[in-house]
Amino acid sequence: MNTPASEQERGPIAWMAKNPVAANLLMFVILLGGLLATLGLKQEVFPAFDLDLISVSVPYPGASPIEVEQGILLAIEEAVLGVEGVKRVTSVAREGSGSVSVELLLGAETDRVLADVTNVVDRITSFPAEAERPTIATAGRRQPVISLILSGDQDLETLQPLAESARTELLGLGGITQVDVSGVRPLEISIEVRSEDLEAYDLTLEQIAQQIRQASVDLPGGGIETASGEVLVRVADRRKRSEGFEDIVIRAEPNGAELRVGDIASVRDGFQDTDQSLFYNGQPAVQLIVSRVGNQTPTGIATTVKAYSEDLALRLPEQVSVSTWNDDSETLRARIDLLFRNAVLGLVLVLVLLGLFLDHGLAGWVALGIPISFFGAFLGMVPADLSINVITLFALIVTLGLVVDDAIVVGENVHAYRSKGLAPMQAAIRGAREMVVPVTFSVLTTMVAFAPLLFVPGVTGKIFRLIPLVVIAVLFFSLIESFFILPAHLAHRKEGSSGRFDRLFAPIDRVQGHVSGWLASFIEGSYIPTLKRALEARYVTLAVAAALLILTMGAVGAGMVPFNFFPPIPGDVVSASARLPYGTNIANTRAVQLELEQSLDAAVEQAGGRDVIRGVMTRLGSASGGQSAQSQGSHLVAVEVALVPSGERDFDAVDFESWWRDALPPLPGVEVVKISGTSTQGPSAGSAVSVELSHPDNERLAEASQVLANKLREVPSLVTVDKSYTDGKPQLDFKLRDEARAWGLTSSDVARTIRSSFFGAEALREQRGRNEIKVMVRLPEEQRSSENDIEQLLVGLPQGGTVPLAYVADVSRGRSPTEITREEGRRTVTVAGELAPGASSARPVIATLSRSIFPELREQFPGLETRFSGQQQELNESLSSLGPMYLVALLLMFSMIAIPFGSYLQPLVVMSAVPFGIVGAVLGHLIMGYELSMVSGFGIIALSGIVVNDSLVLVDSVNRFRAEGMDLFEAVVAGSARRLRPILLTSLTTFIGLAPMILEQSSAARFLVPMAISLGFGALFVTVISLIVVPALYMILEDLKAWTGSAGSVPSRERLPVGAD
Repeated sequence: MNTPASEQERGPIAWMAKNPVAANLLMFVILLGGLLATLGLKQEVFPAFDLDLISVSVPYPGASPIEVEQGILLAIEEAVLGVEGVKRVTSVAREGSGSVSVELLLGAETDRVLADVTNVVDRITSFPAEAERPTIATAGRRQPVISLILSGDQDLETLQPLAESARTELLGLGGITQVDVSGVRPLEISIEVRSEDLEAYDLTLEQIAQQIRQASVDLPGGGIETASGEVLVRVADRRKRSEGFEDIVIRAEPNGAELRVGDIASVRDGFQDTDQSLFYNGQPAVQLIVSRVGNQTPTGIATTVKAYSEDLALRLPEQVSVSTWNDDSETLRARIDLLFRNAVLGLVLVLVLLGLFLDHGLAGWVALGIPISFFGAFLGMVPADLSINVITLFALIVTLGLVVDDAIVVGENVHAYRSKGLAPMQAAIRGAREMVVPVTFSVLTTMVAFAPLLFVPGVTGKIFRLIPLVVIAVLFFSLIESFFILPAHLAHRKEGSSGRFDRLFAPIDRVQGHVSGWLASFIEGSYIPTLKRALEARYVTLAVAAALLILTMGAVGAGMVPFNFFPPIPGDVVSASARLPYGTNIANTRAVQLELEQSLDAAVEQAGGRDVIRGVMTRLGSASGGQSAQSQGSHLVAVEVALVPSGERDFDAVDFESWWRDALPPLPGVEVVKISGTSTQGPSAGSAVSVELSHPDNERLAEASQVLANKLREVPSLVTVDKSYTDGKPQLDFKLRDEARAWGLTSSDVARTIRSSFFGAEALREQRGRNEIKVMVRLPEEQRSSENDIEQLLVGLPQGGTVPLAYVADVSRGRSPTEITREEGRRTVTVAGELAPGASSARPVIATLSRSIFPELREQFPGLETRFSGQQQELNESLSSLGPMYLVALLLMFSMIAIPFGSYLQPLVVMSAVPFGIVGAVLGHLIMGYELSMVSGFGIIALSGIVVNDSLVLVDSVNRFRAEGMDLFEAVVAGSARRLRPILLTSLTTFIGLAPMILEQSSAARFLVPMAISLGFGALFVTVISLIVVPALYMILEDLKAWTGSAGSVPSRERLPVGAD
């Protein structure tokens, strides 16, 4: 039954088609609003996000990891485990500090959990007296933009004030709010007293510290009400510099004699005595790290900092120079330019394709949907607090081909009615309304297919969730454009009039005519005969398709197709770090530093000479740029080299990493050397192979970790195998003798004497500008540098006098672990390794561990627990989260198809194309030489909605022909042939839009290419499935209906997925 013409001209689609002013105003509002929105969107390389972690850190100066574990970690773990919203608790004890990481459940309210954790930790009363106040905060990700390096042949006393002055000036500039100084040891006022003087004056270091504490005071005393007003009273006797401390009186005699600090002590105002130092191009240096916050852009900050550095260079002393380091704005600009170039090229290819298949006027109006949809998405990104970054730009590239699909279907339908002789207005209204249901449900299925990416956990999920958000926004506005803007343009489009534009487009029309003729010839001469043969042998067709699917799945499952969790992202800085045994003399570490620098010189020569690098930074006593305790010590050294931008060299950072590794000779005595050219930005789940071990017996746990590490070192595909447990430093444990107790000594007396002598007795803390300065009283270095100094240490007796430590305490030797890691209340050790250059996947190693090594370890060490961590753990968590959500998405897609079709079985035919997207994706990876990865999986999931659309349109067309009374076989052939053109066009636009990205050779974009391959090749392959296998399945379904005796009728035209026909 046909819908009356009067009813066709009602409704919002008809109203907008008849009112082109309203349609154009809507278009201009979207375009102008999106353009203005882009001006306010912040720009960054990767999206900023908060980690679902709460960190609790407690400094415990001078304590060993075991003391930190017993005194700090156990109490905090027990307290926070009962907090609602906590998923996992891990903790680490190190020398002088302990930290606890509280991972939250997905969807937990971070602020509420933070408040609860703060409350339970503040109620703990069992912390040692020497432990400092806990610091509790949500774990964030710093966003450094650029660094300034002040370097020269000067000591730290000269460079540090210059750096502090530069920091103050930078913060005074507009648009910069966060600047950190790195490479400077903490400030300290050290007061050193010789043991002979302590004995001569019958003093202890604790007593001197107490006198200093009492003599350096800044305390308000209230106020006095006088006739002229209130007068404030305070004691202002705070000592700020070393000279002030030298004058403090330690003891005063009745005869007026005074003993001052300067009489018996050496007071030095300088830096803490650590082995940290920073060098730039071989000279001492200090680093200023400028980070961004809020809506600040890398480009704006970098421009300001570079302008300031030029001015600063004119004012610095002649021996000091300023350089920039690790400019994030260059990375942003390079990657945005790369993606923008791919987007423009993809857009041009899509426009060319539309021009080849569609009438030039129709192609132009269809293509207009691309900027409308994109600017509409920009408009939606503002309230969603999204930024312009690598991921959102890639999402726009993904939609280049998708965004025109609905406009193509609507435009083709309108064009078909125009060809039948309908007036432009009637054709536009009828053609658009007829496609409302199928196109709307088609777009909704695509949205639903991308939706599971919103639920990927971890850092990877927080980054890639932007893709579905942007895609959904683009598709929403493409739907608006297709039904409320496009029909108005097509309804008022004039044909048949000649003019200069017709002459201009005449060559294009001729080419388009040839393509249309070739396509019509292909349909009649090749496609229809092939389809008829496939339908006649439909069970063979299905068997061949199923076999291909099974072979593909088997190849993936058997590991024949390599799989990596996440493709590496090459950076512009390559770093090499070495770790020697804990407690190593700094001279040995300097020798390793020299070897690293010499091998770097060899790699630079292989890369083309000094012109390919910008500078070299060396960190002695530190493994990273941070100042955290876990990355410091005389056993650590790191060398970093900044390469010129990727466009100015013919190699990437991973190549340079390989050259550096090959040039580095074996380093005896070095526990582990790590060389990395991958960026620290973006998702990172840890090592390629990472195993976490736990055992009730700590000694057995240490032995098991060593056995596993040795086995992994034998695997050729792994390098840099390391374990979190090391024997650590030698440790002397003292226990008080019974005789000492008889003299009135306590364990606390002995412990405090040892601590104050070697670590130091803290007198007080001063604030000098923004820096906190400790005032420490201790023995001079020459009296605390050997074990003999410990034995000869004098312990004061309560009744007066002193006695050597060896007389009052027994000593036993042992070793202190350098680090203790705990998870879920038990000690753990992690053994990890990275893939060697040329190794394509960690799956063989994972399989070997699970199949043979783990059972052997459990047999050798009863009670040992093993589990994968790092990338494998995040992969399992991602799959466990994605799996159920993907099934929900498939169920929703099934429902969206079943409702308009009014059938439970035909949606199965439509969705039969979904698994074949995997075949196309795998073939695409093999053709392009890429390994499968989690990013590939994201593409396969998103592909589900795209491949369903082609099948949906085809089945809908078959149903229409059957409803008109056509025979089943002929209806399937005619319906398939009728929809070949739009199916082929939508699939080709999807592939062509992604083609520049798929073919991109730049290393900066390679981590996104696997998703483009999955989408592009998957859509291309499923075109064949939709045009051959889906019609065969349709026929098989009808065969089953006939065999079971169920009705084989098709719904009438009123029940078909159309609007108003």
